[in-house]
Amino acid sequence: MVTTNVGAVEMDLSSLFLSLKLATITTAILLLVGTPIAYFLSQKRGKIKSLIEALVLLPLILPPTILGFYLLVLLGPNGFIGSFWKSFSGGNLTFSFAALVIGSVVYSLPFVVKPIQNSFETIDKNWLEIASTLRASKWKQFTAVILPLSRGGFISAIVFGFIHTMGEFGVVLMLGGNIPGKTKTISIAIYDYVELLEYNKAHMLSLILVVFCLLSLVLLFMFGDRRRGGADGWN
Repeated sequence: MVTTNVGAVEMDLSSLFLSLKLATITTAILLLVGTPIAYFLSQKRGKIKSLIEALVLLPLILPPTILGFYLLVLLGPNGFIGSFWKSFSGGNLTFSFAALVIGSVVYSLPFVVKPIQNSFETIDKNWLEIASTLRASKWKQFTAVILPLSRGGFISAIVFGFIHTMGEFGVVLMLGGNIPGKTKTISIAIYDYVELLEYNKAHMLSLILVVFCLLSLVLLFMFGDRRRGGADGWN
């Protein structure tokens, strides 16, 4: 009995650390990918912006199973990306940690792009005009003026992207399955416990996620209150 409990704790810790690893990598990639997208959307107007913005926000309204299904087709051995991956690496992309990362990046994209985009759009253009009169290049304006003034938006993006990835279930299950130590995240571990009617264990893991997400949001809003009220990037 003790051995079984120890094994269950080890599995739970493995799922927790896997989720933390997935959320960290996903958030880092989203910052690299999402920042130029957010900047483009903040500067452009018209039909192209509307189309790209709609694509970015699509994961917000699509059921995770639908998104996961099409990603599964795309990343599968016969899919466009999956077949390329197989010819390059010799293995399947689906049911791997790499597939979880790709799915998480797509699914959490709006939670990172939107706060940064909103933060870019609320910057006082006078600062950019001053930088322009000082002959600062576009890149210099971006790094020395826009990025520092958008700090609140980036913090919001990091927090929302990270905690949203931590709680993913549908997309992760579709792409990665339920492989302990490889694709079994904390949300899947909770689902397994519920199926086994082990509600106490499901409750403990769920409580960890609830407390973690709640504390993250409290800290975010406390930071926002000190910056003229509210979380920057979402006002």
